Amino acid sequence: MKTLIIGFIVLLVWSGMCTYLYVCKIKGLCGTHETIMVSTIKINDVYTADSLPNTLAEKPAMPDKLFVYFAFDKSEFISDPSLTKFYDASVTYMFHNSGAGLRIIGHTDATGSDEYNQALGYRRAQTVQSYFESKGIPSEKIKIESKGEKEPAVNNSTIEGRAKNRRATITINN
Repeated sequence: MKTLIIGFIVLLVWSGMCTYLYVCKIKGLCGTHETIMVSTIKINDVYTADSLPNTLAEKPAMPDKLFVYFAFDKSEFISDPSLTKFYDASVTYMFHNSGAGLRIIGHTDATGSDEYNQALGYRRAQTVQSYFESKGIPSEKIKIESKGEKEPAVNNSTIEGRAKNRRATITINN
């Protein structure tokens, strides 16, 4: 029994010395004192307003309308960063305004018959609708229509004018 007690005491002393050597000598954590500078604070220096951002309380602004342009006689388009930015802003806006939705209007230039352009404008609106649905916006939140060649943005007498009229206009409804 005496041997057991002596062995236990030796083990404790050995453990203590090993811990001291590791912590103090190897890691250098013993005996170091750091001086911390504390400055005084005046009452006028204290910021008393709410420091949390107000973004949770404020509703996001409604995104401006966006135009998606199409090639001649085409209803396919290539997504670009402005469309992605509009998508992000519109999803945020619709999250905070449950009654809001997208309105997509397809337009064409004046080349071709009224009936053909009306159908082409509708196909363009459907293509943009499919894009937004593929990103996760429910179809019941998207309304589409076609104006065909009835509401040109600019005069159709030039190539540049016709190119600006081949578009889909995307807005937010409340």
